[in-house]
Amino acid sequence: MLSGAVLSACAFLSSCALQPASPEARAAGSGTALREVDGHYQLDRAFQDFYDTAFVVTGDGKAAPRMADLAQVADTLEAFDVVFYGERHGHPGVHLQQMKLLRALVERNPHWILSFEQFERDVQGIVDDYVARRIGETTLIDKGRAWNNYAAAYRPLLLFAREHELPVVAAEAPGWAISCVGQWGPAILDRFTPLERTWVAEEVHVEPGAYQDKFMDFMGNSGAHGSGKPGTPESAAKAQRSFAAQVARDDTMAESIERALQQHPGYKVLHLTGSFHSEAFLGTVERLRMLDPKLKVAVIEPVEVEDPHAPAFGADSLRDGTVLQLVYPNPDSFAEGEDTSGSMKTMAHAHHVNRCKYSPPGAQGAGHPPARAP
Repeated sequence: MLSGAVLSACAFLSSCALQPASPEARAAGSGTALREVDGHYQLDRAFQDFYDTAFVVTGDGKAAPRMADLAQVADTLEAFDVVFYGERHGHPGVHLQQMKLLRALVERNPHWILSFEQFERDVQGIVDDYVARRIGETTLIDKGRAWNNYAAAYRPLLLFAREHELPVVAAEAPGWAISCVGQWGPAILDRFTPLERTWVAEEVHVEPGAYQDKFMDFMGNSGAHGSGKPGTPESAAKAQRSFAAQVARDDTMAESIERALQQHPGYKVLHLTGSFHSEAFLGTVERLRMLDPKLKVAVIEPVEVEDPHAPAFGADSLRDGTVLQLVYPNPDSFAEGEDTSGSMKTMAHAHHVNRCKYSPPGAQGAGHPPARAP
């Protein structure tokens, strides 16, 4: 592996030659070398299939990156109190490695808590009943409102947690409650019943900062402006409400994790979440650190490579996580010129299922569902 100084120099030289890794770095990555050129890092092998992957330990961008196999990743992460495994929700290659990592972590220390974005706080009792074998999987899926990809993506992890008697946390706020915040703003939470209010974080942080900037960029790039024209006061207000809904999710998950640690002294947490909530240590991660600055937190960030025949990533990704998981790119959702209107209507209908059941006094009609980052 090149020294940090040499890597930094190469990053600024467009003519920098492709540099091979040392034999030690190659051995650390199970035979895979990491090379640096023009501010990008490239593997010296192609991905063989959709499940193929590679891990890079980044040192949070403070040291030269190094290849690692799963066992070495687990050795690194067992020193942390909380590990966020960011995911592309529909990527089987990520879900497979989540299962392998959980197993490796528990082999090193049996005191791990498994925390899910994919289950909501109000169904914690359902999840507990399933883990305790008081209900079967059909009831879990139905009453627990399991995601459509539960069987392939999350069933193996939950079964493992049940077999090894790991605490399981339904960390997310209910979708309808998040829709309320997105439609009316955080003040609508005062309309909730006392029980419903416990399903959303006590504090919702809507302060400006890097995370808000990131979210607004996402909205602009995705065209998620709501009902008003871009740049108008109406669209700005809609965007701010959507951001409040986003951080209500982050604050709730962070609070769920912090409470789980309090309830299980000496345990650590593996939290599964969409990568937007943990990338670059923003979102849920920064909110967890607000709650307990002493926690040692790690982030695994998935990076879809552009070319699976020459897997590579930009040097700017090194700051996005403690570990990067390079994965095969997902296929395009649509072909160029394809009619997407039917699919868009189906997606819109799915969002309307979580309509808010509350409105402020004197409000005229319901607002629009908030834009949601993955």
